[in-house]
Amino acid sequence: MKQNKFLSMLFVMSLLFVACEEQEDLNINDVSHRIIVTSEQDFSNTINVGADIDFGDISRGVESRIWTLPSNGSIISGGSGTTSSEKVIKAVFNKAGVYDVILNQKFKGNVFRNDDSTEPSDTRELDTTIVVTVIDSITSVLKAYRVNEDGSTGTELNLADNAEHELEASNSIRLSYTAIGEPQNVNWSSEGGNPKLLPQEETDDFVDMKFSKLGSWDLQYIADRFRPTDADTLFYEKLIKVIPSTEPVTLDRLFQVDDKIGLEFSREIDDATVNAGDFTVRIENNKDAMNPIVLNPSVVSATVDSDEATIIFLELDGTPFYIDDLVYVTYTPGSLTTTDEVASDPIIDAQVTEFPTPENLFVSNGVDYSFESTTANGPESGGGDWPYQGWGGNWGEYDIQINANLAFEGAQGMSINFRPNGGMIISANTEFPVEGGKTYEISYWLYLEDPIPNAPVDNAASDIRFYDASWNYSDVVGTVFESSMPTGEWIYQSATFIPGNTANSKFLIRGQNANYASPIKFFIDGMALRQLNVRP
Repeated sequence: MKQNKFLSMLFVMSLLFVACEEQEDLNINDVSHRIIVTSEQDFSNTINVGADIDFGDISRGVESRIWTLPSNGSIISGGSGTTSSEKVIKAVFNKAGVYDVILNQKFKGNVFRNDDSTEPSDTRELDTTIVVTVIDSITSVLKAYRVNEDGSTGTELNLADNAEHELEASNSIRLSYTAIGEPQNVNWSSEGGNPKLLPQEETDDFVDMKFSKLGSWDLQYIADRFRPTDADTLFYEKLIKVIPSTEPVTLDRLFQVDDKIGLEFSREIDDATVNAGDFTVRIENNKDAMNPIVLNPSVVSATVDSDEATIIFLELDGTPFYIDDLVYVTYTPGSLTTTDEVASDPIIDAQVTEFPTPENLFVSNGVDYSFESTTANGPESGGGDWPYQGWGGNWGEYDIQINANLAFEGAQGMSINFRPNGGMIISANTEFPVEGGKTYEISYWLYLEDPIPNAPVDNAASDIRFYDASWNYSDVVGTVFESSMPTGEWIYQSATFIPGNTANSKFLIRGQNANYASPIKFFIDGMALRQLNVRP
């Protein structure tokens, strides 16, 4: 018999168990027990077209068996054709589809059907159906288009090596694909282009790739999946040729990187034309209305990024700036010019809007922020890993579940229903450290299922609040439910708080709906706790 090479560890150990069965039968009077395994059982018995899959009958007390494959399957080890009586067979399927593999077994006595069976069945013959899903190899078809000035899709481009379609710098092409074989990931890349998902799209079927660097650039597309493993790669050499543009150069983005300010322009900047003296920075902070802060740090250097020539980094004189500051950049026209010889217009009080995202402390402290590994149930059942706190009254009038019906990230989200005139009080049930006097942000994504007509307001409003179980800080209002809230989409919710002392904290999550005679149904997902770098 041909050696089986690709069985899982469980499968191999199971076969060793079978090998010993005949000797043990001489000494013991064992019960009949059905146990069937496959080499892909941990992956829903899903395979590629033409790939093999092993089936094993490791049941006890079997007198005879018959494996039967559909006509599109073929046994290549442990028999031939579509039927076999062997304990272990290897099969292939040469056409995509969903197939039933049938095992008929006749036992020496009444058989225990499953591992958890407590009594044998009243039969000595069982039929078992194993469903095998066979997926096509990934095959893709790509299309590329010019993008018109108004953002609409323009003429289609011919995808071919050395096509060198001319494109003015800072313009984009629109890319799309269709694929068979159920790819899980799609990646577009070009050394000269920057792909961005279209805002109106929810998948990566369409991207706009912006080209800012002069030269001829390749395009690569990769579609792949993890299991069953497969990939399709398409590569076009010198597909796009970027030529100088007569359009004005624009400042598209201002962001913080470490202690520097990044300015991203629409086209590559000529490093020789960058002068730190042409830039000024102003920092404002008015959180203390009686003592507003206005700082004017010097710009000590301005350099073009070595990896992305559309970006200039401004280094300050050591003056720090914080996420709650207003940071403005001004460029007084000097020599700043793109590599295609277009001078930059003045920049007046352009504001830095992107700051580094602090670490999600829930991740490092084991809080199930994305609801992937915990359970939740209603107050009548104790609440699961998000337990009801037993406040009584309207605070136990809610329904809660973690499920895969809807998720912002990962596979699951938390579904919550505030009952009419109800409410909720649960615990996150996991502690995390906080520092006294530091500023923290609690955030999450919320999806409201139905509108809230005539929602109560002010002190009567329905809301979601977070409390510290040890009352180390005051309540944090995460969401106030209003009639104007959008439905059927994920919306970002956040609030800040300052602990009074350094300690371990544990959230109590309180939902209020006592003043509203209708239910409020929603999902939350993607919770985060971050320590913010604010001005001391």
